[in-house]
Amino acid sequence: MIEEKIIIGDGTDFPLNGKMVLPDSTTEPVPAVVFVHGSGSSNMDERVMKLTPFKDLAEGLAKHKIASVRYDKRSFAHGKKMFKRGNITVKEEVIEDAVLAARLLKNDPRIDADKVFIIGHSMGAMLAPRIDAEGGDFCGMVLMAGTLDTLEEVLFRQLEEMKNGKSRIMAWIASMQDKKFRKSFEDLYDISDEEAKKRKYAGGVTLHYFKEMGEHRAKEYLEHTEKPVLIMQGSKDLQVSAEKDFGEYKRVFGDRENFSFRLYDGLNHCFVPAIFDDISKATKEFSVERHIGENVVSDIAGWIFGNC
Repeated sequence: MIEEKIIIGDGTDFPLNGKMVLPDSTTEPVPAVVFVHGSGSSNMDERVMKLTPFKDLAEGLAKHKIASVRYDKRSFAHGKKMFKRGNITVKEEVIEDAVLAARLLKNDPRIDADKVFIIGHSMGAMLAPRIDAEGGDFCGMVLMAGTLDTLEEVLFRQLEEMKNGKSRIMAWIASMQDKKFRKSFEDLYDISDEEAKKRKYAGGVTLHYFKEMGEHRAKEYLEHTEKPVLIMQGSKDLQVSAEKDFGEYKRVFGDRENFSFRLYDGLNHCFVPAIFDDISKATKEFSVERHIGENVVSDIAGWIFGNC
């Protein structure tokens, strides 16, 4: 493969280091993907301790003649500068940069501009349909470990699971957080944007971050799309639920011809073999080096070539 350094948003207030990976020995323009991170601050590999999902996928897809772009998340590269400006939303943190990445690929003569896809992971999967609608204009969408719920609903479910986990200390902490957050969020969609901007969540994030995202739910965009969509989930995912979240995707969109579904037995949130079955052990779960298998990569590649 060929790996090139790039900058997303060159000349803007928030330039981001990134990499474009291209298959070698290509004589014609190739399909390509843009990777979109999950929640929190992540580098271009979407590194979670010893796991590097985007790096694994980029290198794997290159072997299947599919190019890709990945880049540091804005909150990773410019967190202090962003929070200093105040009241950020996912539009500034994620969406604007993903649209720029799509444009970069479409303007590269080595890429087939009509065959650019988005791969969103976790929160990135929740945002991918909106990114597509707000300027990404992709050929299709791959949603990995996503959900049709709001971000705060996912947060509450994770806290509930931690409360019922094996660690007494984590259960106590989760119980305290759960009470605090539920009280903060109970009238979120009834208050004004200005009021939401005044209510702190954590660090430099206010409740407006959640409100703005919750008012642009993935389900609403997906209901109106005719583009191909691939829903992917690991059965041992502890951050989102195979039964609840993957099941809801299938319930709502299972009869749509443009939707495909893949459930992987034994894989966790990062699509590598799971070790633990307790969300309170997430640190240990992600501290053992593993890599995304060829079965996941080849399924994505086959689906891309089958839809472009």
